[in-house]
Amino acid sequence: MIVDSHCHLDRLDFDKLDLNLDQVLDKARAKKVEHFLCVSVTLDQFPSMLDKIQHYDDVSASCGVHPLDQKDALNKQQLIDLASHDKVVAIGETGLDYYYSKDTHAVQQASFVGHIEVANELQKPLIIHTRDARVDTINLMREHKAENCGGVLHCFTEDWDMAKKAIDMGFYISISGIVTFKNALELKEVVKKIPLDRLLIETDSPYLAPVPYRGQTNQPAYVEDVAYYISELKGISFNELAKATTENFYSLFKLAAKG
Repeated sequence: MIVDSHCHLDRLDFDKLDLNLDQVLDKARAKKVEHFLCVSVTLDQFPSMLDKIQHYDDVSASCGVHPLDQKDALNKQQLIDLASHDKVVAIGETGLDYYYSKDTHAVQQASFVGHIEVANELQKPLIIHTRDARVDTINLMREHKAENCGGVLHCFTEDWDMAKKAIDMGFYISISGIVTFKNALELKEVVKKIPLDRLLIETDSPYLAPVPYRGQTNQPAYVEDVAYYISELKGISFNELAKATTENFYSLFKLAAKG
């Protein structure tokens, strides 16, 4: 049994998939995916996201603002109120993305700090997005004691030095279908070094579908392909990879493992 530790079920294009949400989840369950974490990217859209997944026992939620969606100052009280819902097991996704304009760096940093503070207050782990912001991401995590709540660097595409620093703070590293891409040579080497007890797997669907589905709409069923690829990369069995990443997921997000 495996877990999709990061997906955006509310952002799937069901017309393009020719499936509804029940069918998407059933297709993944048929691939032995036993739990899904549906990740928030804005606070305004969180209630509608929650409404879509509310009645699924095997779907949990996060609450937060993606750094590229953080246009104004973070409303911390709104985040606290929404993230206190029982369905919410994590804060985020938050973090830093410096790939685009420098004009947004200050508001991203302030938002990231606010998310860390809320995560520490609620004692829920962080889901961190980081791109082209290695030094600032680690520095803010350290300065604001992110190790107190823990969390994961999701859809990781950075170097081993950054991964090691996060792991040393007690964080997990989550790998998406990007690892299957031909040009992801550095990432493949990083994945080989990540200890099994610090590894998670995800789809980040509807984005970044793994090979052989690259260019198509991603969906949670494809986390199986990610798992198979990583198990081969690390030279271990699929079952060993599945067992470790599933146990890691339940441990990090404080959920009861399936019987």
